[in-house]
Amino acid sequence: MRKTWLTPGGVHPPENKQQSLTQPIGELPIPDRLVVPLSQHIGAPSIACVKVGDCVLKGQKIADSAGSVSVAVHAPTSGTITAIEARPVAHSSGMTAPCIEISNDGLDQWIASEGIADFEHTSPSALLSVITEAGIAGMGGAGFPTAVKLNPGFQRPIDTLIINATECEPYITADDALIRERAEEIIEGVRILSHILGNPSNILIGIEDNKPEAIAALRPHIQDTGISLVSFPTKYPSGGEKQLIYILTGKELPSGQIPADIGTVCVNIGTIYAIKRAVVDAQPLISRVTTVTGKACAINRNYNVLIGTAVSHLLQHNNFDQQACSRVVMGGPMMGFSLTSEDVPIVKTSNCILAPIYQEIPEDEPAQPCIRCGMCAEVCPASLLPQQLFWYSQAKDHDRLQAHNLFDCIECGACSYVCPSNIPLVQYYRNSKGEIKTAQQEKVKSDHARERFEFHKQRIEQAEQEREAKRAARREAAKQAKSTTAGSGSAADIVAAAQARAAAKKLNPEQQQAKLERAVASAEMRTQKAQEKLDSATANNDTEEKLNVFSAALTAAQQKLDQAKARLAEHK
Repeated sequence: MRKTWLTPGGVHPPENKQQSLTQPIGELPIPDRLVVPLSQHIGAPSIACVKVGDCVLKGQKIADSAGSVSVAVHAPTSGTITAIEARPVAHSSGMTAPCIEISNDGLDQWIASEGIADFEHTSPSALLSVITEAGIAGMGGAGFPTAVKLNPGFQRPIDTLIINATECEPYITADDALIRERAEEIIEGVRILSHILGNPSNILIGIEDNKPEAIAALRPHIQDTGISLVSFPTKYPSGGEKQLIYILTGKELPSGQIPADIGTVCVNIGTIYAIKRAVVDAQPLISRVTTVTGKACAINRNYNVLIGTAVSHLLQHNNFDQQACSRVVMGGPMMGFSLTSEDVPIVKTSNCILAPIYQEIPEDEPAQPCIRCGMCAEVCPASLLPQQLFWYSQAKDHDRLQAHNLFDCIECGACSYVCPSNIPLVQYYRNSKGEIKTAQQEKVKSDHARERFEFHKQRIEQAEQEREAKRAARREAAKQAKSTTAGSGSAADIVAAAQARAAAKKLNPEQQQAKLERAVASAEMRTQKAQEKLDSATANNDTEEKLNVFSAALTAAQQKLDQAKARLAEHK
């Protein structure tokens, strides 16, 4: 048995997983309308490449990635684009974001595509292009674009590939069900990743020991593959990226670094399955396995859900009891957030919809003053000081928050879980992270503005110096010309030369007459346009003020025409 390491902190909340594993992964009827958000990942929102009224096929790209840290979006079913506008999305604040609405045509017709069966003889760059085009983002966390994670660069060779099958949060069983039923496809996805990363020497599947059925399903498919299945004791939150790397390798990821900096890549089970489907089956990421659970639902089960399906659609097919439900949570009870509306859509990172009754998750009790018990520090898996972070968050002391490594917090909620004062610690940390990021963005904008101002000022000073140099040169040239003229000719010669230059610049009679004729023609055109405007205003019964304006314009144009004709006649 492979050695494992014990992480600090952690808690053991009730698991509540078995109720959603009594049935196989199910399929739901396709809703009449699917609302697909353009931002289902970390990074810039995707850019719609369709318009309202377009007919699309299942799997067709409907939005392009907006940069290196972005992913494409595809149609979950065939139908018609009926709206591209801001809609409520899965967020604790109930915020809106750009979405594409597709009206289901009932055909569920796929776009023509062809997968790569022999991926082992396909270049890693070609496979990364497939993953990019398939719109795959991490399905177990923040939704980081997978192709970017799998392309760490030549300066950071990868020697360890970790498959995160931990799924440590209570109630959630999406990955567990996926492994039980589709273990062979998951291992095929692991082989694809291994090929992309240059066949790392260590390939580890990390899984908690509370999933014996999933472990048994994986074992036959890893024989003679070089893949190690590592089981370790159940503890929340063992599924955090830093925590899992330490459990399996004993390596600590330094603050501010990413796993690739220590030669490691960590990928979630759901993402692995999506990669296999994209490469071998040519199917982009348009659906995911999601757990629907909680005692407010008469049916607890995992479903393969199309992206864009409303949460209300899932609840309806699980006999949801609205009156008994204390809140609807997207995610688990530890890291999830309460939804302000049940009409928000499922996205690529939606692994669970939890509908608990009041006995499971009661209403939040009012927070009491901190009693400095230190329990939050004992359970913190990142070895932070939650109590100090809480005080600095209240004081909005951003410098001290960063000095105490606020951004190492994985927001697991263990500190809030054990707090006897019911202080929502994680909410304070999330808010402070947002404030710090906003302040950093404002500082970047301010620095850019200052640089532009300084460059503009420098350019003006340089232009003024160049003009002054030209003026000095002209003064010197005039001084030299004056001294030269004084020594070589009389004042009469100077006057004669000036008169000759003026005469050379004069137009001859023919040229002058042509110029006057053009002036007359131009004045006639302006007079005609002024007359047309006055006639139009009169016909439209415009106000007296407008008629006076047009009349004055016509009079002025006629006067200029008379003057031009008089000058021409005088010349002739």
